[in-house]
This record gives sequence, structure tokens and C-alpha cells, in this order.
Amino acid sequence: MKTLTFSNNDKMPAFGLGTWKSGEGEVYNAVKTAIKAGYRHIDCASAYGNEKEVGKALSELFKEGVVAREDVWITSKVWCNMHAKKDVIEALKQSLSDLQLDYLDLYLIHWPIAQKKEIPFVSKVEDFISLDELPNELTWEGMEEAVELGLAKHIGVSNFGTKTLQQLMSNSKIKPEVNQVESHPYFQQDNMLSFCKANNIHFTAYAPLGSGDRAAKFKAVDEPILLQDPVITDIAKSKNATTGQVLINWAIQRGTSVIPKSVNPSRITQNFEAQAIELSEEDMKKIEALDKNYRFLTGEHWVYEGSPYTLESIWA
Repeated sequence: MKTLTFSNNDKMPAFGLGTWKSGEGEVYNAVKTAIKAGYRHIDCASAYGNEKEVGKALSELFKEGVVAREDVWITSKVWCNMHAKKDVIEALKQSLSDLQLDYLDLYLIHWPIAQKKEIPFVSKVEDFISLDELPNELTWEGMEEAVELGLAKHIGVSNFGTKTLQQLMSNSKIKPEVNQVESHPYFQQDNMLSFCKANNIHFTAYAPLGSGDRAAKFKAVDEPILLQDPVITDIAKSKNATTGQVLINWAIQRGTSVIPKSVNPSRITQNFEAQAIELSEEDMKKIEALDKNYRFLTGEHWVYEGSPYTLESIWA
């Protein structure tokens, strides 16, 4: 299994299991199936609402001797209503309790957006807190404290643009070590990948298969179906592979980590086997030509009239 190496020589598996949209009664079995299939990287977040179930699966796997804690990479994320410096540790300790862990391998700021603590998910402009009032730099101080306390080994961000990343890097003791963003052949994020490589930040790709199972309210009516792309389909046929396996392997061969989500046992195994595929230089060039700068997750659910946040400011 390919890995991405941190400055202290810790190694994050380049391939992992995503748990966003994995529902109650599903994610428990998904995690157990994945670990038994060979996965060693599980991506979580408090906002997904399923960390207790993930924790139950992990605890049982450790007790059963299927895998040791130190051999599994676990990531979680602080949600937008816990961005105050004092709240970051509270949120992290809750995730650790739910996941039944003593520490996280990686903790991320989920979005560069702040909202009121009593509001789990925003529904109106009054729910937000502007970055002038609660800047990302203050949240980051809480993240740095998490490392100092030994609660998280590494810290990073998710859904940050280069401008917001640069601001954070300029005002930090510990530099962000990971940026987790949407990435797939229709939205390759070459500029972000180059920026991350130049600044020793690891790049993790979410929605690598196009996130076709997300809620209808997050979908465009006429959005393309990545898994049915003819170029990807032809390459998959030539490799005796699935389109999903080609998409996963493309992400790994670019030097990124990738976290496809599935709760289907056969698909979980199939995704794991994607690591064995070899895409040629010609295959990679064909896929490179597919870039449409097309986001499946636009961030529009954050934009309200009068809000301190715009798509431009979020993705800057």
C-alpha cells in the first residue's frame, strides 16, 4: 500500500475509507469489512453523525486482534460551530470518546466557515459568525493545542483554497499538513496540488467517484456522471477493471491520498483492489484531458443573502 510521509516520518496510507453519507446500521459493518479487507485508513468527521458506530467497530476490531490501533490511521474533523479556540479541544475530546480512541492520527478544520456554537447546521444568515469575528487563525491555535496535548498527532484543513491556506501558514506555529478537497478527473485541482506539493502539504481527494449518492439538494439537475465517462470506461475495459477502480488508482498515481466511500461489502473490496491497477502514461494523459473545472460539491449551501461568506471567499 502506498503511503504519504510526514516530516516526523509518520506514514498515512494513500488509500482509505470515507464515511460521509454512511448511515446508521451501515457504517459499522463497512468499517469492519474494510479493515478485514486490508484498509488501514478511515476518514471520519463529527458532522457525519456516525462516529459512535465507527468507534464501536474499531473497538471490536482491536479487541479481536484483527488489527492494532497503531496500524490504523484515523482522521476526524472539527465542525464549523466549534471554531472558537476553547471549543476545538472540547470537540476533539467528544470525537475521541465517540471513536473510543486515545488520540487521532489527523484532525482537520472541516470548512473555513464559522457558525454559532448552538447551531449544528446553518439555516439562515444569523447562524453565521464572520471570519472577522472568529478568524481561522484562532481555530488553528486550538488545533495546535491538540497536538501539544497529544490528542492529535497531525493537523490540517479541509475545503481550504490557496489564499486561506496561505493566511493560515503565515500565522501558525505548526503548519497545516493536509488539505482534504474535492478532486476527480472532472475537477483535478492541479493548481492546488502544485501549491500543496510546494508547501509540503499532503493532498487528500474526496468525492473521487463523483459522489453520485449525495442528497438531491446538493446536486445539479444536469450534472455529468463521472462513473459513466466514456474515456474512463474504455480504460477500465482495457484493464479488466471497473470505472471506479480506474478513478481511485488515478488519484493514487497523482501522489494524493483518496478516500472513496462505500457501505457495500463487495464494492469495499473492489475499491481496495484498485491499488493493484497500473495506469500507463498514455492513460494518465487521456484522463488529464477530461478536466472540466467542475465541482460536484459547489459549496452553495453555505451562501445566503447577507451572509459573510461567498463562494469566492470560501474557495479563494
